[in-house]
Amino acid sequence: MSAESMETKSVSNGAGPVYEDKEDSLSPEDLSEVLAAGTKEVHEKAENTQFVKDFLRGRIRKELFKLGAVALYYTYKAMEEEIERNKDHPHFAPLYFPAELNRHEALARDLEYFYGPEWQSQVSCSQATQHYVDRIHHVGQEDPVLLVSHAYTRYMGDLSGGQVLKKVAQRALKLPPTGEGLEFYQFDAIHSAKAFKQLYRSRMNELELDAETKKRLVGEAVKAFNFNMEVFEELEEMGKTIQEDVLDAGLPVHGATGGDISKCPYYAAKMTASSGTAYACQLAMAVLRHPTGQVLLATWIAALAGFAAWYLM
Repeated sequence: MSAESMETKSVSNGAGPVYEDKEDSLSPEDLSEVLAAGTKEVHEKAENTQFVKDFLRGRIRKELFKLGAVALYYTYKAMEEEIERNKDHPHFAPLYFPAELNRHEALARDLEYFYGPEWQSQVSCSQATQHYVDRIHHVGQEDPVLLVSHAYTRYMGDLSGGQVLKKVAQRALKLPPTGEGLEFYQFDAIHSAKAFKQLYRSRMNELELDAETKKRLVGEAVKAFNFNMEVFEELEEMGKTIQEDVLDAGLPVHGATGGDISKCPYYAAKMTASSGTAYACQLAMAVLRHPTGQVLLATWIAALAGFAAWYLM
């Protein structure tokens, strides 16, 4: 298997570092490969939780989305506190990218958008999130090398599937196109997510770690995915008590689905359009006998056709 490793250079326009492609060969012993292989099963399990599948389909409850942002805030605040504490640790220093990656301040702005200026008095850390937070603090203080696993599972996910979730949430929740409420997903200091991820993985592979440490890192990454799934399950339970209509608006974003088309927002949009056509037929039968209804029906069908065409193009 081969992949690209990255190197950086400065640019004169002040835009920050640019990441250039450089062909390289990966070894099965490289940490990025070991982690990817060791977490494949639990990663797929996390992606197939009901909460994530509903999110990808655009079936999002606003109150539940807000609670998810709260959980992320406490998680990233803990992780970035421990990263800052260990920024000079030899097993983490090469992965220290605060300007590019730090998320807790962006999440604070998102929470201010959703809850108002006094948001801090309106939110609290849930039980499942607290378990996650406690583990991150324990690792940062007692075994800092394991922070690599937590940073890997969170930041690499944010730069991958997180960008799909941003588009789905923006449309489903009817959030402003200027980005308010979704700053968590916006990495202003990263100009190419693909290039940065390759740089990050190459830095991981350069860490001097023995086989036993790599094995422990895989175990910790699996724990991180399990903590995330516990938070998802908790959010699902919270959702059962929230009396709010589901906002249903998938987005035609193409990407890897692992053969499961139900995970593709494009598929959700297509199903929505198909069900809309059936509904149009039923409505036509009800109003076709009235002249006014005929005009309204024609207008409605034209609008539906334009909407479906936009989704499926």
